[in-house]
Amino acid sequence: MAKRPPVYPFTAIVGQEKMKIALILNAIDMRIGGVLIRGERGTGKSTAARALAALLPEIDVFADSPFNDDPAHPETWSDWAREHQANANGGANGEAAISRRNVPFIDLPVSATEDRVVGTLDIEKAIQQGVKKFDPGVLANANRGILYIDEVNLLDDHVVDLLLDSAAMGVNVVEREGISFAHPARFILVGTMNPEEGDLRPQLLDRFALSVEVEGIRDAGKRMEIVERHIQYESDPEGFREEWHPHEQELAHRITAARSIVDDVSYTRRDLYSIATLTAGLHIDGHRADMVILKTARAYAAYNGRTEINQHDILLALELAIPHRLKRGPFADANMNMADLEKKMDQIESEWGEGDEAQESSEDGSEQTVKKKANP
Repeated sequence: MAKRPPVYPFTAIVGQEKMKIALILNAIDMRIGGVLIRGERGTGKSTAARALAALLPEIDVFADSPFNDDPAHPETWSDWAREHQANANGGANGEAAISRRNVPFIDLPVSATEDRVVGTLDIEKAIQQGVKKFDPGVLANANRGILYIDEVNLLDDHVVDLLLDSAAMGVNVVEREGISFAHPARFILVGTMNPEEGDLRPQLLDRFALSVEVEGIRDAGKRMEIVERHIQYESDPEGFREEWHPHEQELAHRITAARSIVDDVSYTRRDLYSIATLTAGLHIDGHRADMVILKTARAYAAYNGRTEINQHDILLALELAIPHRLKRGPFADANMNMADLEKKMDQIESEWGEGDEAQESSEDGSEQTVKKKANP
C-alpha cells in the first residue's frame, strides 16, 4: 500500500481565522458541541478539519477497545470496557492492558445508513448463546476524536439527528428487542456544506454549537501565498511539514495547556446576565445558545491562558454561536452588528452596578456565589 502524504499543516492555512478558532475551541472543549462550516468549494474546509486532528495529543485507551475507552474515566466506559476490566481484575494480570493511539479522524459519507452510524446488535447470537455482541459504528470509531461530514446538508435528516444527539449527550445507546449496549460517543463534530446546494432545517442548524461562513480570499497577495504553499506541499510534503513543525508544535502545546485549565475557568453572575440579555435581545429561541456561548467563552479564555472570562471572550463566542440561530439568517454585516453588540455589552456592564454584585454575595461576605467554577 502506498504511503499517504503527511497532512497539510493547520498553521500553514492562510486566512480563514474564524474557521480555525472555531475548530481550535472545540478541540479545547469537546463539550461545546461541534461546528458547521458553510461556504464555497476550495476554501480549505476539509483541509482544516483533517489538520486539526494531527495537532491533538495521543490518547490512552484500553489496548483492544474498539470504542477508544479512556482508562482514566470509568464513568464513561462502554459496556465492553466494563466487562473486560471486570474480567481482567479477576485474572492473573489484575488490569486490562493500556496503549496509546492517535486521535481518530473519521470521515462519514453522505450515503451512511443509521446502522452504519450507531452500530448493530447481533440479536440472534444474544438469544441463542446469551452473548451480547455489538458491531461498532461510526460513533464508536469517532469517540474522543473528530467526526467529519462533508456536504452535511445532503445527509438524511434522521442520521443528522442521531449524530447531534450523540455529540450533545456524549453517549450512544443501541437497543434492540430488550437488549441494549452503550458506549461513549464524545467527539468534535465538524460539518461542512455549500449553501448553494441546499441548507439544513432550522432545527438542525440550531443543534450545531458554532457556525462560520467561509469564502474565497480576495486579497491578491494572500491568494499568491496560498498557491505557493500548496505547490511547496505537493512537491515535498515531508519537507513542508518539517518547515512548519515548530508552528504546529507551538499550537499543539497551547491547545494542550488550554485543555488542562478549561474546567478551572470561572465566570461571574454579571457574565451570565450579559449573555442572557444579549441572546434575549436577539430573540434567540431556547437556551442552548446561552450555554454554548458560556462554554465557548471559557474555552477561549483558556486558549489565552486565563482562568476568568472577560467581555472579549463573550463577544467572540457570540460571533461564533449566534449567526445561524438568528431568525432572519446570518449577520448581513458582521462588523456592524458585532459593533452594535459590543455597545450593548458596554451598556449591560454599566447597568450591572455594585449593588447587584453585593446582592449575589453570601451573608458572610463570601464571593463564592459571585464568581464560580462550573462544568456547564
